[in-house]
Amino acid sequence: MVVKPVIVLGISAFYHDSAAALIIDGVVVAAVQEERFSRLKHDDSFPSLSIRWVIEHAKLDIRDIDYVVFYEKPFVRFERLLETYFAYAPLGFMSFRHSIPRWLKDKLFQKGQIIKQLSSLSNDVDWVDKLLFSDHHLSHSASAFYPSPFKEAAILTVDGVGEWATTSISVGKDNQIELLEELHFPHSIGLLYSSITSFLGFKVNSGEYKVMGLAPYGKPIYAEKILNELLDLKADGSFRLNMSYFSFATDVKMAADKMAAFFGVAPRLPEGALTQVHKDIAASLQVATQEILLKICRHIAQKTGAKHLCLAGGVALNCVANEKLRQANLFESIWVQPAAGDAGGAVGAALAVYHLYLNQPRTINNKYCTNLGPEYSGREIEHELVKCGATYELIETPDLLDLVASLLSEGKVVGWMQGRAEFGPRALGNRSILADPRVKDLQLSLNLKIKFRESFRPFAPSVLEEKTNDWFDNTSPSTYMGFVAQAHDVVRQQIPAVIHLDGTARLQTVSAEDNLLYHELLTKFDKLTGCPLLVNTSFNVRGEPMVLSPKHAFECFMGTDIDVLVVGNFILFKEQQLPMLRREYAHQFAPD
Repeated sequence: MVVKPVIVLGISAFYHDSAAALIIDGVVVAAVQEERFSRLKHDDSFPSLSIRWVIEHAKLDIRDIDYVVFYEKPFVRFERLLETYFAYAPLGFMSFRHSIPRWLKDKLFQKGQIIKQLSSLSNDVDWVDKLLFSDHHLSHSASAFYPSPFKEAAILTVDGVGEWATTSISVGKDNQIELLEELHFPHSIGLLYSSITSFLGFKVNSGEYKVMGLAPYGKPIYAEKILNELLDLKADGSFRLNMSYFSFATDVKMAADKMAAFFGVAPRLPEGALTQVHKDIAASLQVATQEILLKICRHIAQKTGAKHLCLAGGVALNCVANEKLRQANLFESIWVQPAAGDAGGAVGAALAVYHLYLNQPRTINNKYCTNLGPEYSGREIEHELVKCGATYELIETPDLLDLVASLLSEGKVVGWMQGRAEFGPRALGNRSILADPRVKDLQLSLNLKIKFRESFRPFAPSVLEEKTNDWFDNTSPSTYMGFVAQAHDVVRQQIPAVIHLDGTARLQTVSAEDNLLYHELLTKFDKLTGCPLLVNTSFNVRGEPMVLSPKHAFECFMGTDIDVLVVGNFILFKEQQLPMLRREYAHQFAPD
């Protein structure tokens, strides 16, 4: 008798970073963000395109799905909105008046919206019977624990806010997750970080990376003041924000007017000049965040006695703070969900249904793979390149790797698209822009001429895992760029393009098991140059999602100063492209 596999579709949507994930018998077989298809950065719409793709990839009919699970509970979130309004009334009436019509029209009745959208994909399925809702922080916790290599672990989820929770502590064992403690809105590390991100003139939910990158340029002169006046921090890491400095509970803006007096400077306008005080604020915020997280994790270690820690939620993408936690030696090892933000909630919600709701056993995954998105065959790649009018060559893999390693050693910048697209915010060698880290001033030229972003933004290195300790003070793998590491003093001057002002780099360690092709390219480059590292930044420009298809890759290649494009076994040189195409695409992504 053939036993039908259990198929669960996880969905995140309607806030930011919508995504779909497909789980078959507890295995994540496909996951992708809607933005990769729609080309709208942080797309929050229902992930119809993503759902269609994950079903198609698994060669299933949508009617084969046993359960669909949404990553949070919309009605509980609405309850929080109402209670917050009544708690702060009459403050916040304008914000409430602004948001309530949208909630009543779209968000309060999201169950109906979801069923309507699913019905548009197939109207002969009883979606009401198949639809489930997970708790937001449970979705994050499940996304961190179930794919981890641990049989038992403590779990810390830290983000802006879910329904009510902003920080949650759980323990996972086998196929079960038990919630121990929660911190509730409005007291939130994520909202603290986002409020000051907004004060510094960066966009909330995307500019936090910039603040983390800006921090090493400043001194943490406000850190103690933040910890003493902006919040009341307890020994166990719990805290209460001083809400007189924050307006996100009652207004559409994040920081209250009082924040300007606190820092002694007016809020920075977007794209305004970055002065030393802005850099000092960024440094202070980063240090304060690290101190809060350290206190929480000391409490977790004492309370649970756990040997391992799993992290998820948007704050878990702060690789500098993650490294501080690792250096504290509170746990034997720390595992960070690569898609720690809301997109990863689609994976976690589906896994929670399989293991918790259905009580299915868990198989420990010692090598979680983030390459869960679409890939393209040689025939599909060539078809798209021909449609784009591209001039290309087809080269066998060994010769291609030799050629690309040589071009990189000559200082060429290479757009590199291989295999399945990564799920999550970071390119890990499948949708990457690559360059030689030894090139002086490369960071500046990459930022300004290719990425079209702020000049201070750092770049990460990919390094051969087996040679990591020859270059960095690093004792364990960083497969998903979840941690930073201090470069040895003697090598810092050799790789200036990837060493930040404080001597650190956000590492991606690459093993042959993780990504064989990328590992071979790094090995070829090492043999040529004696340097086992490459600059690895996501294959996109500012304001655009990472490229997904050969067409996207070609457009980004032609619209920037990338010298060479490699898609599968096809290689394209900028100077060989038709002059009319080069004129058509010239700097099409550049900011006004």
